[in-house]
Formats: sequence, structure tokens, C-alpha cells
Amino acid sequence: MYDDILLPVEGSDAATAATSHAAELATTYDATVHVLAVADTRNRFESPTSGLAPDAWDEAQHENAREAAAAATAALPDGVAVEEHLAEGIPEDVILDRVGEHAIDLVVMGTHGRTGLDHYLIGSVTEDVVRKSSAPVLTVRLDAE
Repeated sequence: MYDDILLPVEGSDAATAATSHAAELATTYDATVHVLAVADTRNRFESPTSGLAPDAWDEAQHENAREAAAAATAALPDGVAVEEHLAEGIPEDVILDRVGEHAIDLVVMGTHGRTGLDHYLIGSVTEDVVRKSSAPVLTVRLDAE
């Protein structure tokens, strides 16, 4: 049923929860997990008065992507086939492109459950992927405690 599972990660607790679900599915279906971490090229803080210089932003995003991918890969059990992919761009676009260009059978990703102003300001990569993906998407919510 599932041969290729895409696991987009960004280093959050929600992504860690999604990794557990992807591991279970990969074990059950003998699937390959494609771990994807995206260095976000949109510097929301780039301005003369408010934030990070472009080079610092880019380096931080690339380092975060490397660390997130490595952590997710390490968390997957032995015996699960894993392919690690690092990319840069707008996360939802990169994820959707990978689904469309590869034989992805399922996307497993975490969601933070943001609502209200946080959701409006930050947006939701997961929501965009759910709405636009040609493959089924399993969302794993990190419940606030």
C-alpha cells in the first residue's frame, strides 16, 4: 500500500511525533522513508531595523535543516530504508514538488495546532500540503499539555 513515505521535518516536537508514525508505517509496509528538510529561503526578518542579515539567516536555515534531517534519520529504527533529502526554498512548495516529482504514496507530517493570530501570521505549511497534495497526508498533532 505504501512504498514511499515522505517525512518533512523542521526540528520541532511535532515533527518528532510524526517521525514515530512514519517509522511505524514504514515497518508495517516495508516502505522507504524519505526524510525531507527544507532551508526556508524567505527571510521574514530582513530589514534595516528588525533582524538578521541575509547570510546569517541562510546559514541558520541550512544548519537547522541539516540538524532536523539528521535527528529524524537517527530516530528511525534499524531496518527501515531511509533516504535523506536537503533542499532550499519555500517549504510547502518544496514538499509539494517532491510529492509531484517522485512516487510518494503518503506524506506524514506534524502540525503545531496553531490557531487565531499565530495561525494567521505564521501560516501553516501542513495546511497547504493537505489542501494541495496529490498524495494522502497523515497529520500528527502535537497536543499542548
